[in-house]
Amino acid sequence: MMRGKALVVGATGVVGRYLLMHLLTSGQWQVLALSRRRPDVPGEYRHLAVDLTDAADCRMQLAAAARDVTHVFYAAYLDQPDVVELARINTMMLENVVDAVERAAPGLRHVHLVEGTKWYGSHLGPFKTPARESDARHMPPNMYYDQQDALEVRQQGKPWTWSAVRPHAVCGFSLGSPMNLALVLAIYAAISRELGLPLAFPGKPGAYRALYQCTDSGLLARAIEWMATQPQCANQAFNVTNGDLLRWENLFPRLARFFDMELAAPRHINLVRTRADKEAVWQRLAQRHGLVPHPYAQLAGWAFGDFVFGSDYDIISDMGKARRAGFCESLDSEQMFLDLFTQFRAARVIP
Repeated sequence: MMRGKALVVGATGVVGRYLLMHLLTSGQWQVLALSRRRPDVPGEYRHLAVDLTDAADCRMQLAAAARDVTHVFYAAYLDQPDVVELARINTMMLENVVDAVERAAPGLRHVHLVEGTKWYGSHLGPFKTPARESDARHMPPNMYYDQQDALEVRQQGKPWTWSAVRPHAVCGFSLGSPMNLALVLAIYAAISRELGLPLAFPGKPGAYRALYQCTDSGLLARAIEWMATQPQCANQAFNVTNGDLLRWENLFPRLARFFDMELAAPRHINLVRTRADKEAVWQRLAQRHGLVPHPYAQLAGWAFGDFVFGSDYDIISDMGKARRAGFCESLDSEQMFLDLFTQFRAARVIP
């Protein structure tokens, strides 16, 4: 039995790509995918390249295509260096999509928004842990506040509902995403090995020992579908992580063994600066190992790596609310990284 027609916005990212795959393989959805380029995902779905910053383009392209959409899954993101502009543009994009779908789809039932633990100020420094969905907000600006507030205001008096998910460090098999930690680690290790260096944690000493959490893209996709289809989740936000915690000091010995490298003591370096001149090294390595060619600048999000490995405080989200509501999946985060590295290797992305 079909659940409805899903509109996946941002269908090539580390969240959207897995959500698209999950909805297609479930066999319970018709799917319309929005992204700048067509996703490398097989299956029966329609793809549209829409300029989300252009309200008129959204309305024009979705007028007919979104006529029978019942669920919107919003996972798009446009990076901006200024946090005020970041919030403004990304909120505008969300509003453009929802406005266009509301005009076109009288049967709209749900809009889901992908957020993150920056909701709790995890990007600003130490924060209250474990973070709960009911925690007080920090001083804005915060893109997620603006997006959720806009969604809540628009939903008032409407027949559709909304939900939001707050994952952390989403990891999956995805190329070109600026926030895929698994690929940052894999490319960092491969370049270090090519240069004859041991594997050293590149972040702050405190980050090496702090507690950290991750969210597997596949687990997240299942959680998002659950939120969007369960009545008890209507008009609420939920934390979703793998349900365990890790310390980089425990994981890095396993990474060193996986990549057949010696393990060195942590050494704090800036990944953006130290990887900027390594394209020739990567090209030499890729040619020797017969890797599938990918633009070096798009392989790994070094700025994201610097952010993650510079967080020398605990990053912990409470999963109790999702568990009590019925989502009880969990996953071993350390094994997740090893499994993803194996997939990248099999696809000849890394040696």
